[in-house]
Amino acid sequence: MAVIGEYDVIVVGAGHAGCEAAWASSRMGYETLLVTIHLETIAQMSCNPAVGGLAKGHLVREIDALGGLMGRITDETGIQFRLLNSTRGAAVQAPRAQCDKAKYRLMMKHWLENTPHLTIFQAIVTEIMVRDGKVKGIRTLDGSEFIGRAVILTPGTFLNGLIHIGLQSYPAGRANEPPSLELSQCLRRLGLKIIRLKTGTPMRLDRHTIDWSYFTPQPGDEEPVPFSFWTKKKLENKIVCYLGYTNEKTHEIIRRNLDKSPLYSGKIKGIGPRYCPSIEDKVVKFPHHNRHQFFLEPEGIDTAEIYVNGLSSSLPLEVQMEILKSIPGLDQAKILRPAYGIEYDAVLPTQLKPNLEVLEIENLFLAGQINGTSGYEEAAAQGLMAGINACLKLRGEPPFILRRDQAYIGVLIDDLISRGVEEPYRLFTSRAEYRLNLRIDNADQRLTPYGYKLGLISEDDYRLFLEKKERLQRAMVFLESQKISIPESGILTLKNYLKMPKVFFNDVIKYAAQLKELSPEERRFLEAEIKYEGYLKKQQREIEELSKVDEVRIPPNFNFQEVPGLTREAIEKLAKFNPSTLGEAKRIPGITPAAIINLLVYFKKKKPESNKKDHLDVSRET
Repeated sequence: MAVIGEYDVIVVGAGHAGCEAAWASSRMGYETLLVTIHLETIAQMSCNPAVGGLAKGHLVREIDALGGLMGRITDETGIQFRLLNSTRGAAVQAPRAQCDKAKYRLMMKHWLENTPHLTIFQAIVTEIMVRDGKVKGIRTLDGSEFIGRAVILTPGTFLNGLIHIGLQSYPAGRANEPPSLELSQCLRRLGLKIIRLKTGTPMRLDRHTIDWSYFTPQPGDEEPVPFSFWTKKKLENKIVCYLGYTNEKTHEIIRRNLDKSPLYSGKIKGIGPRYCPSIEDKVVKFPHHNRHQFFLEPEGIDTAEIYVNGLSSSLPLEVQMEILKSIPGLDQAKILRPAYGIEYDAVLPTQLKPNLEVLEIENLFLAGQINGTSGYEEAAAQGLMAGINACLKLRGEPPFILRRDQAYIGVLIDDLISRGVEEPYRLFTSRAEYRLNLRIDNADQRLTPYGYKLGLISEDDYRLFLEKKERLQRAMVFLESQKISIPESGILTLKNYLKMPKVFFNDVIKYAAQLKELSPEERRFLEAEIKYEGYLKKQQREIEELSKVDEVRIPPNFNFQEVPGLTREAIEKLAKFNPSTLGEAKRIPGITPAAIINLLVYFKKKKPESNKKDHLDVSRET
C-alpha cells in the first residue's frame, strides 16, 4: 500500500459537517485533508436549499459567532430571507433563508479552496486505519493510504445508502451517487454499534409547467435579517415562494397506493424523521385532516427547478405524477427529479465523548448524520465542534464543550451523547431549558470570545465585536439613567418605560434620537435584555446552582459501590469512565438523574477535600 501523504487532520466527507470541520481545523493552523467522493458536490444541498428555521436558525447564528462558515455563505447566496415568529418573543424568533442551491455549493467550495493549510482531494474512503485503539489514517478504494493524527468522519447518508422509489431500490448515497459500503463494514469491524435510519426528499418540478395563480405568495421580509454577524451589506429578496394544499382526492390516491410504498410494504427497515414525515405518513397518521400544506420554493435564480416542500415521498413515479394531477395548479406540472426515500447506516451517538470523539478509538471523531441527526444546521454545528476538538486533542489541551445553558450546540450534542437516537434527531427550541438565554440576538455575546481564543475569529472581526459590545454597554447605561415623564406613569427611566407592555424600542427612540445609531440587531438585543431582565436573572441563579453541582469533585479511582442506591449498570458505567466531577458523570450515556442525586447526597455528606474548586474547563473561560 502506498502512503500518499501525512496530515494532522483528515476529514472524510464534504457535506455541511465536513466543510465546517475542515474549515475549523485549517483555521486553527493544522494541516488538513478534506476527502470527498465528488469535488462538484462539496456542500451539496441534497434536500431543500434552505438554511435556518426554528432552533436551526439559532444553530447557524452560533456557528457564525464561533467563526464558522454557514452563516456567511447563506447571506452571500440567499435569495429569500424571513424572520420566523417575528411577532412572538425574542427567544423563539429565528431566521430562515432560501438559498441558490448551485451558488451555495460553489461559494463554499471557493472559500475552502482558498483556505491555507487545507487540501481537498477526490477519492472514495473504504477504511479507517486503527492501531492499538488509536486512529492512524484512511485507506481509499485504489489502495492509497493517507496518514492522519486525527480523523473526522462525516459521511452523511452515504454509509450503506439505499434509495427507494416505490418497490424499486438501488444502492446510492444520494441520487445517482455511489454509496459507501466498505466504510460501513469497517465501522462494524471496529466494534461500533450501527443503527439504520431513513429520510427522504420530494420531487422537483419545472417552474414553467406550474399555474402559479392557484397558490398564495409567501414573500420575504421587507428588512431581511442576516445570518452572519459580520454581514454589513443590505440583503435582497430575489424570489417569492408559494403556499398550496393537498386535497381529499390527493389523499385517496395515496391510500389506494400504500401497497406500493416501501414505507408501508415493509421494505424500508430504517426509522424515518418524526418531524419531517413523508406525505404518505401524513395521510395515514392524520386521517382527520382533509388537506396538508406544501410550499413551492425555487432552487435558484438560474434554474427552473422548484422544490415541493411538504411532499416528500417514496411512492412510485407514476403515483407521484397522479398525485400532482389531483392538485389544481400542479395538474400540468412536469417532474424533473422524482421524490425518493433513502435508508442509511448511522452510529449510535452514545458511543461518543462530549467532544464527539469515539469512546473506544482515540482521535476518531464523528459529526453530522452519522450521529443520527437530520438537517444541514445540526450537521454543520457538529462538524465545527469536531474540527475544534480534534485540534485541541492534538495540542494536548482540554476539549471545548459547550454546556446546555451556553448554546443550542450544547443542547444538541448533550442530547445525542446522553440520550442517543431512535429516529433522525431534529433540534427544537423546546429542547433548551434556558432558551431565554440562547437567543439569536446574543449568540455573539455568548460565543465570539471563544471563537477568537480558538483562532477562528479574525482580528478585524473581533475588533468589530468589541466595538459593538461597547456600543451596547453605553446604550444600556443611557437607558438606565435617562428619565422621561409619561402621562399616568410619572417619571420613568427609559429602561423602565421599555419594560412596559406594548412599548417597543422604536417608542423609546422617540425620546432619545441618539439611539438611532443602533442597528436593528442591536435594538432587538437591548429590548430582549430589558423586557426579560427578571426572567434572565432567575435563570442565571438556576444555572449557577446547577454549575455548583457540576463542579462537585469525585476522588480519583473512587469505588462507586460505596454509594447507596446506585444500580449495577450505573456502577459499571461510572467505573468504566471514571469521571472527575458530577458534571462529567451527568454526561455519561445511560447515567440517570436519580444516579446523580445519589452521588450528590453521598458527597455532600462526605464533603471530601477534593471538592475544592481548583480549575476551570475551557468552556467557562473568558
